[in-house]
Amino acid sequence: MSVRLELLKTEDEESFIKDNQHAFKYGAEQYFSQSEMEEQYEEEGEIISRETIHSSIHKEGAIAYRIFDEDKKVGGIIINVKDGKGELDIFFVDPSHHSKGIGQAAWKEIERIHSDVKVWETVTPYFEQRNIHFYVNKLGFHIVEFYTKFLKDKDMPEGMDGMFRFQKIIKD
Repeated sequence: MSVRLELLKTEDEESFIKDNQHAFKYGAEQYFSQSEMEEQYEEEGEIISRETIHSSIHKEGAIAYRIFDEDKKVGGIIINVKDGKGELDIFFVDPSHHSKGIGQAAWKEIERIHSDVKVWETVTPYFEQRNIHFYVNKLGFHIVEFYTKFLKDKDMPEGMDGMFRFQKIIKD
C-alpha cells in the first residue's frame, strides 16, 4: 500500500462527487432498510447531495484532496483550515478499499501536511458506526457532543439531529 494525497483537480470534480455519493450511500445501506433509506436522502437516491459536496469543495478556505493507493483513486478528503483550527468536512474511502489502512494513512498525511493545525473537528451521523470507530479508535478523536432533537440549544446547527461532534487536540 502506498497512500498519497493530491489536490483535487477541476477536471476530476465530477468523479469525486460521484465517488463520495457512492461511499456515503454504501454506509447508509449497511444500517437502514430499503424503506428507511428514502427518509435519509438529501436528494433523490443520494444520502449526500451533489450540491452539498460541490458547496464543500468550493467553500471559502476549503482544501480538497484525492486519496490514491498506488495510482488508483480510492477516496477523498475536504478540509478547512483557519487560525490553527481544522475542520474535516468530508472524508470517504471507496467501500471496496475499506479495512486496508487507507483512511488512517490518508489522515496521517493530512496531519503531516497541516502540522500547524492543533485542533481538528468533524461530525458524523449516529448510525455510521464504522466512522465512529474510525475517528475514535484509529485517529484519536474524542466525542465532545451529540446533537439530538432533545438538545434544545439555540446554537445547534440546523440539520444536525442525530450527529456526533468529534474533536482531536494535537499535542506538541
